[in-house]
Amino acid sequence: MSTSTPLLTDSARTDIAQRAFVLDTQAELASTVLPMLAHHDLLRTGLLVAQGGHGGDVRDAIAAIAEVASLSLTTAFVFWSQRAFIHYLQASGNEAARERWWDALLRGEIAGAVGLSNVIKFLSRIEALQVQAKPLAQGWSLDGVLPWVSNVRSQGFVVAAAVQPEGGGLPMVMALESGLPGLVRSPDLDLLGMRASNTAALQLNQVVVPAHALLAQAGPPYLKAARPGFLGMQCALSIGLARAALQAAAQGGGARGPLHKRVAEAQKLLGQIEAELLDGVLDDRWVADVSPLFALRMRLAGLVQQALQLELQATGGRAYLQDQQPDFGRRWRESAFIPIVTPSLTQLEGELAQQAAQVSA
Repeated sequence: MSTSTPLLTDSARTDIAQRAFVLDTQAELASTVLPMLAHHDLLRTGLLVAQGGHGGDVRDAIAAIAEVASLSLTTAFVFWSQRAFIHYLQASGNEAARERWWDALLRGEIAGAVGLSNVIKFLSRIEALQVQAKPLAQGWSLDGVLPWVSNVRSQGFVVAAAVQPEGGGLPMVMALESGLPGLVRSPDLDLLGMRASNTAALQLNQVVVPAHALLAQAGPPYLKAARPGFLGMQCALSIGLARAALQAAAQGGGARGPLHKRVAEAQKLLGQIEAELLDGVLDDRWVADVSPLFALRMRLAGLVQQALQLELQATGGRAYLQDQQPDFGRRWRESAFIPIVTPSLTQLEGELAQQAAQVSA
């Protein structure tokens, strides 16, 4: 694959860029984001032709999400959510689940979401699972809450969630489809930005889930095996946002002398980190030891903050005038999301500290 070749058509870039500010600040167009991605045929990126895709692998999806993120983080986040659910469905051995949802996901007819914030914290021993599963004759009954899930469109969604079996044992991963009795979606959360990302809480009250919705009986090894692709595509959000800010800084009238050098150095570092990510994301070593990937995500988050500061310094007072530089204000709000998206920087730091302590023990 070649990440230097644009993956978006001019029409797609224009469409995404024109909506970026509204999608960040308002929720009214939330229902249009996924259909827009499907219209421009982006949801099939990085999937085998035999699976209905355009060929390639997860690295192509990373490159495409990054390109979208350079134009609109809201759109890219919806793209990532959809593609992350597809990634988990792809990794599941459940043919019935793929047959039920695969084509509709690729066409953007149903939204795919990953309600795995809680399980990421669970795997890092931060908190207990918040959804409990009671076995039934033909499936399970679920109770609990998913407090923060994005891309849960009111027009229809399916969300991957980890659940704790009654009486203990390994957590399972299940796909919960909207419309199930007892599955209640809250109103959209009142976000600082990215308001058109269809982000809400899900309450589960004796939700009966059929056997065909089981993505993995043994959740932890399944999640760990899929984690490099999941996190790699998530890293694309930072790559695209940092790329856009650094490009704006390079074009700013104040980017001269030492500042110009700092911008060029940051652009070079971004390219190196991206190359390192693409080189390792398919390697099994990141399944056995995810810490290098955690470290890459942390470096990218830091680079996003640096890039926004450089854009601000290069643009000067104009950056504070929304009628002159509306994209800077949007990127500034978008950048606030990068450190808190699960796994958050705090969670990553805690996990790396635990691993370092185990090695030195």
